[in-house]
Amino acid sequence: MAPDDTDRQSPAWTDPDCPVARTADLVGDRWSLLIVRDAMDGARSFTDFQQRTGIARNILTERLRRLTAHGLLTQVDAPSGRRRRYALTEAGKDLFPVIVTLRQWGERHAFEAGETHSVLVDGDGTRVPDLRPAGADGSPLTSDTTTVRRRS
Repeated sequence: MAPDDTDRQSPAWTDPDCPVARTADLVGDRWSLLIVRDAMDGARSFTDFQQRTGIARNILTERLRRLTAHGLLTQVDAPSGRRRRYALTEAGKDLFPVIVTLRQWGERHAFEAGETHSVLVDGDGTRVPDLRPAGADGSPLTSDTTTVRRRS
């Protein structure tokens, strides 16, 4: 999704031809990813995000504005009608596999053996299996078996 007019002026895309770079430009800082993570886990209000992350109010305000401007979050009326709440858009929900992959990488590499951490489970309480990219034929894909085709 294209940035709004204020975001078009700053900053420029880090690498305009690379989807990874553009995604990192949009959600690559830790606060944005944690806001998306928490929205996936039911956070809806400014207070929800602030309490769950501990993020400073000014930074949270900026990240929520940016995520909304880029179409990852939308604001909706709260049932009480007094305040606006945040909800993931389809584009925001599309980040679910990214969040799961980051979580699973963290489980493998960011904790010492035996160190406790949260676990992602499905509706039945079963741990979510590891996500692994696969080719059209079902064979595993890795950085050694894929290449990036650049525009010419």
